[in-house]
Amino acid sequence: MGQQQLLLIILGVIIVGIAIAVGLSLFSANAIQGNKDAIIGDLQNLSSQAYSFKVRPSSMGGGQGAYTGFTIPTKLLANPNATYEATVAAAAVTFVATSAQNTANKVTAVVDSDGKLGSFTFAGDFQ
Repeated sequence: MGQQQLLLIILGVIIVGIAIAVGLSLFSANAIQGNKDAIIGDLQNLSSQAYSFKVRPSSMGGGQGAYTGFTIPTKLLANPNATYEATVAAAAVTFVATSAQNTANKVTAVVDSDGKLGSFTFAGDFQ
């Protein structure tokens, strides 16, 4: 083989190696974003349940205008996306979701008195 052919083979191997590295990086970033989006969807579901509890009369097992007494249903405390915790006050509920893929990845969100989910904070790879 000539020297030029060897250089072309080496260049081809380098280009393929770079393409594989970029592909793996994109796949990893997509998996992290997918997990974050799934957790936010779960938090929207939990916030809806919390607000439903708040507006339900106490005679029907609700909070009679307050979040006090709300708990996350047992089946929703953990799923393949994350584990969920709630800190309940009369006028707001703070949810903390810890990713099942990496426990350093967390999402914190607050349901306000109008039932609106907001005040998101992200930790770990979710930032």
